[in-house]
Amino acid sequence: MNATELRAALSLAFIYVLRMLGLFMVMPVLAILAKDFPDYSVLMVGVAIGGYGLTQAFLQIPMGMFSDKFGRKPIIIVGLLMFCAGSLIAGFAENMWMLVLGRILQGTGAIAGAIMALAADVSRENQRPKVMAIIGIAIGFSFYLALLIGPMIANLWGLSGIFFVTAILAFVCIFIVAYLVPSQQSSAPTGDTLPSWIDVRNLFHDKQIRKLNISVCLLHMMITLFFMQLPVMLQQMGLLIDAQWQLYLPVLLSSIVGLTILMGLNRKYSQKSLMLVSIVLLIIACAGLSLSATLITLAIFAVVFFTGFNYLEANLPAWVSSIAPAGKKGSAMGMYASFQFFGAFLGGILAGFLNQYFSPEQVLLFAIGILLLWTGIVMRLKTVDKYRRYTLTGIGKTANVELVKNQLINMPGVVDFAVAVDDDSIYLKATSEFDLRKAQQIIQSK
Repeated sequence: MNATELRAALSLAFIYVLRMLGLFMVMPVLAILAKDFPDYSVLMVGVAIGGYGLTQAFLQIPMGMFSDKFGRKPIIIVGLLMFCAGSLIAGFAENMWMLVLGRILQGTGAIAGAIMALAADVSRENQRPKVMAIIGIAIGFSFYLALLIGPMIANLWGLSGIFFVTAILAFVCIFIVAYLVPSQQSSAPTGDTLPSWIDVRNLFHDKQIRKLNISVCLLHMMITLFFMQLPVMLQQMGLLIDAQWQLYLPVLLSSIVGLTILMGLNRKYSQKSLMLVSIVLLIIACAGLSLSATLITLAIFAVVFFTGFNYLEANLPAWVSSIAPAGKKGSAMGMYASFQFFGAFLGGILAGFLNQYFSPEQVLLFAIGILLLWTGIVMRLKTVDKYRRYTLTGIGKTANVELVKNQLINMPGVVDFAVAVDDDSIYLKATSEFDLRKAQQIIQSK
């Protein structure tokens, strides 16, 4: 990567981390600290945790499209301003309703699509996967960071302190976008980056993609429900909120080891098999946590839970990306992100409702029922081959476009294609047999 691409990758990754911190940092503490509000109820805690996901879910696709119309940076800055405003409202909240309002407003900063599109715009095609990989690593890192620093910040400055810190970071990110993130030099082909309503509507009826979208919805329902129980259970066992990070740190590190083991099995076993194994780990974890009587056993089953969760979180989007039709990856991933955040919303609502009437242990047993239903959905998934994606530009400049398209489509290894006239691009899905250099020569020679 050159200096511009590296600067873009690091700065956009930092902004993306902020978005994920907004979702995850309050999760380990909100179920406990919200009790200080005069109108506290468990249901309202669930709404506060899930409210962020609701607006994120509905605005993911529109905000990405707006960035195509009004520009990447303006939309990212607007999203950060909305996130900052929501953080301040939540930070100054004196009751649960104000807290919920702040969380919902935070979620309107749905800038993921615009960030990914800008990352594509400022990077060369051969370096674009590296830029996206850096951002992807940052997303995973943000989850671990949020679980560790959330309790620490809450211990120092309370629940409001978490929101004030995120507001400050959002304000800093606005300056990063304005002055550090490279400006858009050209528009990269958007078929693999941004969604379109027509494609989203068509993909909604794709049975395979729909099952994966339901899967990520249930996964984030589980993680939200999980964090409505775990902090309370830890406190009941004598581990107060200011010390809970001491359990999270070894648990998360151990789960990374488990994740590495599962990832190593990718070559030997199918995605479907390892996905089922991960769901079984979640079932074992929920059953074990519901019966845990000591911190040690609770920590062990928490490791099991995070191992399964981390594998699914890392591999579900890769599966969606793999099966999405050529030129429709942006739409498939936009819809996937909407289901992801809607799952967080549903998890908050469900956990809030259940915790009003049942103990944390009983709620975890209820979660097992959902996981068993999820297992049935995954059993009906079809195992697919792994394909590589290619975007070839400049096809509109060739003298005989139809001849070039036919030659490319008939090349060995090509399994799917789509031509985008507006992007002056052809999108290909292909096996390892595909010869990229030969394809580029075909375009240049015509």
